[in-house]
Amino acid sequence: MNNYSSEQLRSILAKLQGIDYIKPEDIPNIELYMDQVTTFMDEHLASTKRYETDKILTKTMINNYAKNNLLPPPVKKKYSKEHMLLLMFIYYFKGVLSITDIQSLLTPLTEKYFNSQSGMNLQDIYNEVFSFEQIQADKLVRDILGEYKKAFTSFSDASEDEKEFLHLFSFISMLSFDVYVKKLLIEKLIDNMPKPAADKKNEKDKNKKA
Repeated sequence: MNNYSSEQLRSILAKLQGIDYIKPEDIPNIELYMDQVTTFMDEHLASTKRYETDKILTKTMINNYAKNNLLPPPVKKKYSKEHMLLLMFIYYFKGVLSITDIQSLLTPLTEKYFNSQSGMNLQDIYNEVFSFEQIQADKLVRDILGEYKKAFTSFSDASEDEKEFLHLFSFISMLSFDVYVKKLLIEKLIDNMPKPAADKKNEKDKNKKA
């Protein structure tokens, strides 16, 4: 097993385990202007950046989310705590899903729970979903280490000069396939979600015209 790669992986996994989600109590209880929103996200999610110069969220991104109905429009240019919670969901989804799929997920969530005055609200849902974060992170680390060991036993007949790249290529391929299959599963689950009443009505209208 390549010592350099082993140490590098342990370092990466240690950083990944150290990544924490933004807790609702960390979000200010006052409404925020756009600049305050982007600054808050940059400060609290800095550990998720690939490069130092990366931006977590930009004004353009947030405006596009509102235009695409992923995010309710701000009130007098100010964003509430619930806006911030939705932005967190968008941030985690956007690395995997299309805008259309995120819209399919968030529309029923927003319609039922955004500014809910009774029963469950967005903060309750956010807390419940992210309460599994540490358990899921620990499980992922174990799975990744298992794939790492498998990858570094491959290509036993290759020369020592070839093995370092081939082992790494195998490992990345295994991780990529895992992401690919999970992405397909997520898309199928979204495709099979019950459609909003408005969408069903539009489909009926189209069929009548046809």
